Amino acid sequence: MTNLRFNAIEQAMSRVPNPVSTPDAKISDYFGQNVFDRNTMQKFLSKESFRQVKEAIESGHQIERRVAEQVATAMMAWAISKGATHYTHWFQPLTGTTAEKHDSFFELADGSKPIENFSSSALVQQEPDASSFPSGGIRNTFEARGYTAWDPTSPAFIMESQSGKTLCIPTIFVSYTGETLDYKAPLLKALHELNEAAVPVCQYFDKNVTKVNATLGIEQEYFLVDIAMFNARPDLETTGRTLFGHIPAKGQQLEDHYFGSIPPRVYAFMVDMEIESFKLGIPLKTRHNEVAPNQFECAPVFEEINLAVDHNQLLMDVMDRVARRHNFKVLLHEKPFAGINGSGKHNNWSLVTNTGVNLLSPGNSPKTNLQFLTFFVNTIKAVYDHADLLRASIASASNDHRLGANEAPPAIMSIFLGSQLSNVLDEIEKSVGKAKMTPEEKTQIKLNIGRIPEILLDNTDRNRTSPFAFTGNKFEFRAVGSSANSSNAMLVLNTIVANQLKEFTKEVDAFIAKDVKKDEAILQVLQQYIVHSKKIRFEGNGYGDEWRAEAHKRGLSNVTTTPPALDAYVSEKSKKLFHDNNIFSHRELEARHEILLETYMKKIQIESRVMGTLVLNHIVPCAVKYQTELIRNVEGLKSLGLKDEHYRIQMELIKEISEHVAIIKTKVDEMVDERKKANKIEHAREKAIAYCDKVRPHFDEIRYHVDKLELIVDDSSWPLPKYREMLSAR
Repeated sequence: MTNLRFNAIEQAMSRVPNPVSTPDAKISDYFGQNVFDRNTMQKFLSKESFRQVKEAIESGHQIERRVAEQVATAMMAWAISKGATHYTHWFQPLTGTTAEKHDSFFELADGSKPIENFSSSALVQQEPDASSFPSGGIRNTFEARGYTAWDPTSPAFIMESQSGKTLCIPTIFVSYTGETLDYKAPLLKALHELNEAAVPVCQYFDKNVTKVNATLGIEQEYFLVDIAMFNARPDLETTGRTLFGHIPAKGQQLEDHYFGSIPPRVYAFMVDMEIESFKLGIPLKTRHNEVAPNQFECAPVFEEINLAVDHNQLLMDVMDRVARRHNFKVLLHEKPFAGINGSGKHNNWSLVTNTGVNLLSPGNSPKTNLQFLTFFVNTIKAVYDHADLLRASIASASNDHRLGANEAPPAIMSIFLGSQLSNVLDEIEKSVGKAKMTPEEKTQIKLNIGRIPEILLDNTDRNRTSPFAFTGNKFEFRAVGSSANSSNAMLVLNTIVANQLKEFTKEVDAFIAKDVKKDEAILQVLQQYIVHSKKIRFEGNGYGDEWRAEAHKRGLSNVTTTPPALDAYVSEKSKKLFHDNNIFSHRELEARHEILLETYMKKIQIESRVMGTLVLNHIVPCAVKYQTELIRNVEGLKSLGLKDEHYRIQMELIKEISEHVAIIKTKVDEMVDERKKANKIEHAREKAIAYCDKVRPHFDEIRYHVDKLELIVDDSSWPLPKYREMLSAR
């Protein structure tokens, strides 16, 4: 087992960076070449069919069957011209990854004649086995039927590999009885509701607005380790994180990795990964070193949310495939290494109208800035009213390691606006409760509103400790985990904002019905919201103990672990929210809650099993073997007649190893006993809590003593690659 480690080190050291080979053409010349986008579709469809498809995409109306048939024929012709031989419905089940089942275009006509065929029925709908995917009890094992249905708003694409090419068609995934079994379907519903709620609000200011799209830019953080090192770490390979490993002498404390020069081998990977992404229409814009050693980030330009999420899911797959070509392994776990920063997926969210206006960007007049404030304040109130649900949307076993760990936002949901913008809201708040504002008050408010662009120009600081921060023309939800499907957080955010905008419209219209002028009605409602949601606003250090105490005073929840955080999904408040906005039925919510609990439990269970195996089969034997060598050394020194002081250090090491080994064995046995007890629990929530409160606490105790042994045992005997070896950029 020692050879595995040193073989891995030798292989990693011998890696030569792949030569950077970029296309001769500009990025714009090959961007999206493997995507059946609107431009490509227009070339393959008749004008009338293209017009209908375009209208269906923009309006959400169903595409007629005859048009779908033409799209299927055109899509197949394009895919075959690009070398594709198979197609698949590409969907996002509740496993957290993507899924696909490949079928060939090849058929036998009349039983013998080989042809290529792709019908509208194959494009629009297929029936994968639904029983093998998480359903939370919605589907029984013997009830296998489920449906994937084409999502025309996200373009089909061709996935290339060295072995062939496959046409991938983004789809939703639902059960035979119509319940959603994926991440995409509810997100699409939330986006529809948001548009329906936002347009009437926009029309208070501009009657030309007929469509509002939510946009998203997802910053993706990740680690790279040599594939040989990865393969030599069973914990990393199985769980995505290192269950053991002492912090290296030099980690990130010198702050010399962030924005540093990109290592040549990593640079070659990045360029290769970007080329693959550009071909798939993923608009990557940024690449750089992140804070931790061997940690990096890439980020795209903003896109409509549904497409942005699809592209991020696709990007994670591309990153993994390309990394393997460069003998790397991409780590997307939120905390693959203890003691250094973990990874997140910062979700930059905004709203844009069909007239090209960013609703979260101030304008150049009091009127446009009142529109900005309307969406700005409504978003703040939505987050305040549903902070527990937003917290639940980013809860996972892996993200629990990261949230609040002095590197990422805490589990307390708060909003950072910047002191100057907060002052603007405070000024607007002053006249709250007055039935009617004086002309002077109206003028003063308009003057303050008019200053917003000037204020934001100077207010460029960002609070990296805030989970939900306003950054000039968007909100940045920083608490989403690096391995997560952003649909989960985004469907919650868009649903709560949609719900809030509907309430806002009702309240404003009620004032207008009482002969209150429109602008004054809007301001009076906003003033009430500013007061109501003030507790969620926080400008200070989210990592400090002072904030936890202050948050408690304010009545803000601080749920630090996943199982209790997930309760927010099935509260009466959340059930009403999702039901009223046509997102989830009560049954669907209960099912998702159970799936999330089971996923949490299984991940902790797997980590526990891997930890026990590594300890008993690798760590303890290694420590005992080294201890035996020390004992032989002491016996030899004694035989030479040397005094006790000549082997005092060896005796101390022998004793220390015995103490650590004894504690490790005891704690592993206790952990296994708690796991057995938890496994007997039938109720999903109680079982997940047992794993959280009874099994998981043993991890840190066992790890502490294993990491102490790593510092004692002879380096040549230690079986696992160490942090200093895995985290040295090569």
